[in-house]
Parts: sequence; structure tokens; C-alpha cells
Amino acid sequence: MEAKLAQPRYSLLKQSSLAPEREEDESGADEDLGASEVGDFDPPLRMMYLVNEGDVEGINELLNEGVNVNFKDIDHRTALHIAACQGRTDVVDLLIRRGAEIDPKDRWGSTPLADAIFYKNHEVIKLLEKNGAKSLVAPMHVQNVREIPEYEIDSTELDFTNSVEITKGTYVTASWRGIQVAVKKIGEDVISDEDKVTAFRDELQLLQKIRHPNVVQFLGAVTQTTPMMIVTEYLPKGDLCAFLKKKGALKPAAAVKLALDIARGMNYLHENKPEAIIHRDLEPSNILRDDSGHLKVADFGVSKLLNVAKRVKEDKPVLCTDVSCRYIAPEAYRNEEYDLKVDVFSFALILQEMIEGHPPFHAKEEVEVPKVYAEKERPPFRASAKLYSHGLKELIEECWSENPTKRPTFKEVIRKLEVINNYYNHKRRWKVRPLKCFNNIEAMFKKDRPNPSSRSSPSTSSR
Repeated sequence: MEAKLAQPRYSLLKQSSLAPEREEDESGADEDLGASEVGDFDPPLRMMYLVNEGDVEGINELLNEGVNVNFKDIDHRTALHIAACQGRTDVVDLLIRRGAEIDPKDRWGSTPLADAIFYKNHEVIKLLEKNGAKSLVAPMHVQNVREIPEYEIDSTELDFTNSVEITKGTYVTASWRGIQVAVKKIGEDVISDEDKVTAFRDELQLLQKIRHPNVVQFLGAVTQTTPMMIVTEYLPKGDLCAFLKKKGALKPAAAVKLALDIARGMNYLHENKPEAIIHRDLEPSNILRDDSGHLKVADFGVSKLLNVAKRVKEDKPVLCTDVSCRYIAPEAYRNEEYDLKVDVFSFALILQEMIEGHPPFHAKEEVEVPKVYAEKERPPFRASAKLYSHGLKELIEECWSENPTKRPTFKEVIRKLEVINNYYNHKRRWKVRPLKCFNNIEAMFKKDRPNPSSRSSPSTSSR
């Protein structure tokens, strides 16, 4: 008994680097347990404490007895997690040699490497990376719980059972708090790509500002664990691209109504204060349909905030892998300075596509299309001239003008579209009104006309 009492005491393990709460003393431990108490634990759990104390011989003994080197506790933490937290390089080396998984995730999404990075155990970091470990510390992870954004969603709340890809594969469906949502996952390669991290931050910054019926609603994001995610409302009717493929050319009245939805959403973005929002990738796949058939602008992955008085110039040319080049304005393609009017150019192409029934220059490869725009060519108007009447053709031509300053604002576009829409509404009413008038007149005649069944027969009147 005395020998047992002489044994060292075992401190509780350091917590996961991504655990939401940490209540540790200065040594990094919560409390101490006696060796006799540890001895009562099952061998796998006893191994976890031996790892915490750096007892290489004891760990080796348990592994030789058949204890699983990849045993996970209630928080899905492994011995390698514990060794990485405690900075036990010799233990980490032993566990890896005995077959430990290099990148297991605990319940909070943390890996041994993530824990080693958090606790600044540099020798362990080198050893784990040498053996192929990948860092999974979210680039936006904060150490102070008070700094976690209000929009943060716990990744464990997202259920991806029966998930399907949507919107060009960028978004997938998930279940969250009883509703279906659309989730944009940011791949693990974002950790080492500063441009992608910046783009993710920028997109979140934009989405927090947006509240409009013609813009997809932002619900929240996962930023404290990986993969990082953006969560938005899910619109099961799909995007405008799929709708046009199915429907083909739309009637002008229908096209104008949908164009108004797009223009209103874009006008809201362009009139955002204090800085306007340029979409920069306005195309049918990024315009979604709600349950009522109305359209909502979506996907702000390459969008920018812009002081209205300023113009933008990219550091490098726009690539067709980043945006849909079939709808890109010539000044953006030529890597010149551009402003809000690039979205107006894209809008003109979408409006024409709805009437023509196929994408602009559909016979050409997408990478070739922007070169045609740069040469001042525009998609031909092949549909009947009457489909472009009442100023619709003129509006499209004005919107895709070579000179951006001659393109209208979306506020002006809305005003012109409303005039055209009113014409179609009046035309529809006049078609219905004559029929109603005829029915009313017919009803009056029936009212005044004697009912044959009520007339007296000759025999009766003679009596």
C-alpha cells in the first residue's frame, strides 16, 4: 500500500484546442487524481493518463497487452491528441510507430496537430507534419469565446445525411434545426491559401449586410472548426440556368417579370451603404428560384465592396475558373479598371437569353466568348422583333454598351422594365375585359328575356 502511495499523482488531461470552454490552472491541468484511482480505470483509459504523464514504458506495456492505440474517449480524443497537447514528443513518436492514426478528429473537429499548434509544442508539430499530419485549425479560429461571431453555427448541428450537391456543386444541402439549408463548404486547402481565406472573410462580410427578398438569405457560418462553411436558405426549385434549359425561350411578359426580380436584387446590392457591392459573377447559375417562382441573386464568392466613387482593377486577369466568362464584361476580361456597370452588362446577356432561349454565343466555347465581347460583338437578336418591342431591345443594347458610363444603373433599369411590364399587364386586362363585358351583356339579356316555361299555353289563356 505504501508503494502505491509513493507513486506520482496523475493530472487531468489538457483540453482540446477547439473545446468551447477551458478552465485550467497555470500548469494546464484542472485537478489531480491519485495513482490508486487511475489504477482502477480500464486499460484504454489508463493508457490515456499514462500518455498524459509521459510514461513511455507503461504505454508500451499496455499496447503489448492489446490495448487499441486508436482508442477514443467520450470526446473522441485519442492518445495522440493527449500527447500532442502535453508536448510529449517521445510519446508521439511511440504512438505513431505503433500505428496511431495521424489525423483523428475529436468531437470539436480538432486533430493532434491542431492541439500541438494551439499549445505551441513545436517539436511535436514537426514530428506530426513529418508523418503527414494536416493542419485543421480554422483560419478564423479565436481563442477568446467572446470573440466568436454571433452568426457562428456549431458544425454538429448540420446533418448531411442524404445531402445532395446544388448550384454547380459549390453548395450542398443539409438539415439544420428542422429546416433544409444550403451549405457552402470551404476545403481544407484553404488553410495554406491566404487568397481563399481572404475571399471567405470577404464573402462573410458581405453576407452579413444583405437583407432583401431578391437576394438569398444568409443564416450563419462555421468559422471555428474545419471545414469552414457558409449556411444560407435552401431554394429547392433550383437555379435560373436549369429553369431555362427546361423551359427554353420565355414569353416577353414572363422574361420581364423575372428580369425585374434580378434588377431589384442587384439594385439593392449596388445601393448598399456606405459601400456598394459588386457581384462580378452574375449569371443564371447564380440566380435561384423560390417557391413562388421569384428569383433571388446568390453566390457572392467573388463579390467586392466598393466605394461608389472608385473603380476596381484586379492584380491578375480574371480566370474562367473563377467566374462564368460567358457573362463577363469586356473591361473586366481585359483586366482594366471597372465598376458597378460590369453587373449591368451581365444582366443584359441574361435578359436576352431568357427571350432567345439559349446562352449568349452558345455555339462558341465559353473561353472564346469574352474575346468576342472585347472585339465589340454582341449576341445576335434572332427571335422575332415583336418579342423585343416596347423598348426591350433598346434596353438590352444600352445595358451591354461598350462604354460602361452609357450603361444605365439598376435603378434606371427597374424604371424602364416597370413601364414595359405595365404595358403587358394592361394588354392582358384588355384581352380579358371584352369577354367580361360580353358575359355581362348576355346576362342582362337573359334577365329581361321571358322564360319559355312560364308562358301560358293557348288552351289556358282561352279559359
